[in-house]
Amino acid sequence: MEQLQERKNLIPTHIDVTAPAQGLSGDVTAPAQGLSGDVTAPAQGLSGDVTAPTEPCLQSAGCKNVAPVLNRVGDKWSMLIVMILSNGPKRFSELKRAIDGISQRMLTLSLRGLERDGLVTRTVTPTIPPRVDYELTELGASLREPVKALGDWAIAHIACIRAAQARFDAIADSNS
Repeated sequence: MEQLQERKNLIPTHIDVTAPAQGLSGDVTAPAQGLSGDVTAPAQGLSGDVTAPTEPCLQSAGCKNVAPVLNRVGDKWSMLIVMILSNGPKRFSELKRAIDGISQRMLTLSLRGLERDGLVTRTVTPTIPPRVDYELTELGASLREPVKALGDWAIAHIACIRAAQARFDAIADSNS
Protein backbone atom coordinates (compact mmCIF):
# COMPACT_ATOMS: atom_id res chain seq x y z
CA MET A 1 0.00 0.00 0.00
CA GLU A 2 2.87 2.36 0.82
CA GLN A 3 4.41 1.69 -2.61
CA LEU A 4 1.13 2.62 -4.28
CA GLN A 5 0.95 5.84 -2.26
CA GLU A 6 4.58 6.64 -3.15
CA ARG A 7 3.81 6.15 -6.85
CA LYS A 8 0.77 8.39 -6.58
CA ASN A 9 2.96 11.10 -5.05
CA LEU A 10 5.20 10.96 -8.14
CA ILE A 11 2.39 12.19 -10.40
CA PRO A 12 3.09 15.88 -11.01
CA THR A 13 0.33 18.28 -10.15
CA HIS A 14 2.36 21.46 -10.59
CA ILE A 15 5.09 22.23 -13.07
CA ASP A 16 6.97 25.51 -12.99
CA VAL A 17 9.81 25.59 -15.48
CA THR A 18 11.10 29.12 -15.96
CA ALA A 19 14.55 28.58 -17.49
CA PRO A 20 14.75 27.59 -21.17
CA ALA A 21 16.33 24.22 -21.81
CA GLN A 22 19.85 24.41 -23.18
CA GLY A 23 20.33 23.92 -26.92
CA LEU A 24 16.64 23.91 -27.86
CA SER A 25 14.55 26.43 -29.74
CA GLY A 26 10.84 27.11 -29.81
CA ASP A 27 8.03 27.99 -27.46
CA VAL A 28 5.60 25.90 -25.47
CA THR A 29 2.44 27.94 -25.64
CA ALA A 30 0.15 26.13 -23.20
CA PRO A 31 0.57 23.86 -20.19
CA ALA A 32 -1.14 20.47 -20.29
CA GLN A 33 -4.65 20.55 -18.85
CA GLY A 34 -4.72 19.53 -15.22
CA LEU A 35 -1.28 21.02 -14.58
CA SER A 36 -0.73 24.49 -13.25
CA GLY A 37 2.20 26.85 -13.67
CA ASP A 38 4.15 28.44 -16.45
CA VAL A 39 6.03 26.32 -18.93
CA THR A 40 8.52 28.35 -20.92
CA ALA A 41 11.04 25.68 -21.92
CA PRO A 42 10.46 24.20 -25.37
CA ALA A 43 9.74 20.52 -25.89
CA GLN A 44 12.92 18.56 -26.54
CA GLY A 45 13.76 18.05 -30.20
CA LEU A 46 11.08 20.39 -31.49
CA SER A 47 11.39 23.83 -32.99
CA GLY A 48 8.70 26.42 -33.51
CA ASP A 49 5.54 26.80 -31.47
CA VAL A 50 4.42 23.68 -29.64
CA THR A 51 1.03 23.47 -27.99
CA ALA A 52 0.74 21.02 -25.11
CA PRO A 53 -1.93 18.33 -25.35
CA THR A 54 -5.31 19.28 -23.93
CA GLU A 55 -6.54 15.80 -22.95
CA PRO A 56 -7.26 15.50 -19.23
CA CYS A 57 -4.83 13.44 -17.22
CA LEU A 58 -6.28 9.96 -16.67
CA GLN A 59 -4.81 9.83 -13.18
CA SER A 60 -7.12 12.64 -12.07
CA ALA A 61 -10.52 13.82 -13.20
CA GLY A 62 -10.34 11.92 -16.51
CA CYS A 63 -10.90 8.53 -14.85
CA LYS A 64 -13.85 9.86 -12.92
CA ASN A 65 -15.44 11.04 -16.17
CA VAL A 66 -14.53 8.10 -18.38
CA ALA A 67 -15.32 5.22 -16.00
CA PRO A 68 -19.13 5.64 -16.01
CA VAL A 69 -19.19 5.88 -19.80
CA LEU A 70 -17.07 2.74 -20.16
CA ASN A 71 -19.28 0.97 -17.63
CA ARG A 72 -22.33 1.79 -19.74
CA VAL A 73 -20.97 0.90 -23.16
CA GLY A 74 -18.89 -1.98 -21.86
CA ASP A 75 -21.57 -4.04 -20.17
CA LYS A 76 -22.69 -7.10 -22.07
CA TRP A 77 -26.35 -6.13 -22.47
CA SER A 78 -25.63 -2.62 -23.76
CA MET A 79 -23.19 -3.97 -26.34
CA LEU A 80 -25.75 -6.49 -27.57
CA ILE A 81 -28.46 -3.82 -27.72
CA VAL A 82 -26.19 -1.50 -29.72
CA MET A 83 -25.36 -4.27 -32.21
CA ILE A 84 -29.02 -5.25 -32.66
CA LEU A 85 -30.14 -1.62 -33.05
CA SER A 86 -27.36 -1.01 -35.57
CA ASN A 87 -29.61 -2.81 -38.07
CA GLY A 88 -32.40 -0.27 -37.52
CA PRO A 89 -35.15 0.59 -35.03
CA LYS A 90 -36.69 -2.22 -32.99
CA ARG A 91 -39.65 -2.58 -30.68
CA PHE A 92 -39.11 -3.63 -27.08
CA SER A 93 -40.51 -7.11 -27.72
CA GLU A 94 -38.23 -7.58 -30.75
CA LEU A 95 -35.20 -6.68 -28.64
CA LYS A 96 -36.33 -9.06 -25.89
CA ARG A 97 -36.65 -11.95 -28.37
CA ALA A 98 -33.33 -11.14 -30.03
CA ILE A 99 -31.29 -11.06 -26.79
CA ASP A 100 -31.17 -14.53 -25.31
CA GLY A 101 -31.23 -14.59 -21.52
CA ILE A 102 -32.06 -10.95 -20.79
CA SER A 103 -34.89 -10.31 -18.38
CA GLN A 104 -37.55 -7.70 -19.08
CA ARG A 105 -36.28 -5.65 -16.13
CA MET A 106 -32.64 -5.76 -17.30
CA LEU A 107 -33.63 -4.80 -20.84
CA THR A 108 -35.68 -1.89 -19.47
CA LEU A 109 -32.79 -0.71 -17.25
CA SER A 110 -30.24 -1.05 -20.05
CA LEU A 111 -32.39 0.83 -22.55
CA ARG A 112 -33.09 3.55 -19.99
CA GLY A 113 -29.37 3.96 -19.31
CA LEU A 114 -28.53 4.07 -23.02
CA GLU A 115 -31.29 6.64 -23.53
CA ARG A 116 -30.03 8.74 -20.61
CA ASP A 117 -26.52 8.72 -22.09
CA GLY A 118 -27.85 9.89 -25.46
CA LEU A 119 -27.07 6.64 -27.29
CA VAL A 120 -30.66 5.49 -27.90
CA THR A 121 -33.92 7.29 -28.59
CA ARG A 122 -37.28 5.99 -27.41
CA THR A 123 -40.28 6.83 -29.58
CA VAL A 124 -43.80 6.18 -28.31
CA THR A 125 -46.52 5.91 -30.94
CA PRO A 126 -49.97 6.53 -29.37
CA THR A 127 -51.82 3.44 -30.51
CA ILE A 128 -53.68 0.76 -28.59
CA PRO A 129 -51.58 -0.84 -27.24
CA PRO A 130 -48.89 1.88 -27.31
CA ARG A 131 -46.02 1.15 -29.68
CA VAL A 132 -42.51 1.88 -28.36
CA ASP A 133 -39.56 1.86 -30.74
CA TYR A 134 -35.88 2.16 -29.88
CA GLU A 135 -33.27 3.47 -32.27
CA LEU A 136 -29.60 4.43 -32.07
CA THR A 137 -28.88 8.14 -32.05
CA GLU A 138 -26.00 9.51 -34.10
CA LEU A 139 -23.82 9.16 -31.01
CA GLY A 140 -25.02 5.58 -30.48
CA ALA A 141 -24.37 4.74 -34.13
CA SER A 142 -20.79 5.91 -33.65
CA LEU A 143 -20.37 2.97 -31.25
CA ARG A 144 -21.05 0.39 -33.95
CA GLU A 145 -17.48 0.19 -35.21
CA PRO A 146 -15.74 -0.07 -31.80
CA VAL A 147 -18.31 -2.58 -30.52
CA LYS A 148 -18.03 -4.64 -33.72
CA ALA A 149 -14.23 -4.53 -33.51
CA LEU A 150 -14.34 -5.76 -29.91
CA GLY A 151 -16.75 -8.54 -30.88
CA ASP A 152 -14.55 -9.56 -33.81
CA TRP A 153 -11.50 -9.59 -31.51
CA ALA A 154 -13.35 -11.81 -28.99
CA ILE A 155 -14.40 -14.26 -31.71
CA ALA A 156 -10.88 -14.39 -33.16
CA HIS A 157 -9.29 -15.00 -29.73
CA ILE A 158 -11.88 -17.13 -27.93
CA ALA A 159 -9.81 -20.31 -28.29
CA CYS A 160 -6.74 -18.62 -26.75
CA ILE A 161 -8.84 -17.19 -23.93
CA ARG A 162 -10.44 -20.56 -23.16
CA ALA A 163 -7.03 -22.26 -23.19
CA ALA A 164 -5.66 -19.65 -20.77
CA GLN A 165 -8.69 -20.10 -18.52
CA ALA A 166 -8.21 -23.89 -18.53
CA ARG A 167 -4.50 -23.50 -17.61
CA PHE A 168 -5.36 -21.06 -14.83
CA ASP A 169 -8.13 -23.31 -13.46
CA ALA A 170 -5.82 -26.36 -13.56
CA ILE A 171 -3.17 -24.50 -11.55
CA ALA A 172 -5.76 -23.21 -9.09
CA ASP A 173 -7.22 -26.70 -8.67
CA SER A 174 -3.79 -28.27 -8.08
CA ASN A 175 -3.02 -25.65 -5.40
CA SER A 176 -6.28 -26.31 -3.54
